[in-house]
Amino acid sequence: SSRGGLGADPALLAESFVFEGPVVGPLDKQAFVDAIGSVDFDKAFPDFQGEFYGFHVDPFDLNRVWYTARGRGTNTGPLPPFAPQATGKQLVNPPQVCSLTFDKSGLVTRYTIGYVVDRQVGTTGGLGGLYGVLYAIGRPLPFPEARPWRKSPQYA
Repeated sequence: SSRGGLGADPALLAESFVFEGPVVGPLDKQAFVDAIGSVDFDKAFPDFQGEFYGFHVDPFDLNRVWYTARGRGTNTGPLPPFAPQATGKQLVNPPQVCSLTFDKSGLVTRYTIGYVVDRQVGTTGGLGGLYGVLYAIGRPLPFPEARPWRKSPQYA
């Protein structure tokens, strides 16, 4: 049966499935389904409007489809374990490049998300994926990768 929500339907994922983001992953099929299934995004953002566009087949890897993802919504419900109570804050995602790679039977073998292409857009501090969502609602995780980018002292 489908668990749905954010790509967590195991019936659509190959046994060899791998999920990767800029920081998170690689996660195998079970780890991905467990992670996505543990977050009730629909309850936290019932008005969320996904914005997906620019779908195109990779001319160098014909089994891969690239697209841009954005989206927006208001945190009017809990997002356990990160935000036990709604914050009422707006989430506006920046444009993020994502991809899906398929096997010959049409199952997803690889899913990449969260590669932000314009950090100035949105309310996520330029972060993608769950890190951006948590930053937008005022509940950022306590490590550098989950915070907005800033120059290191060596680079400045």
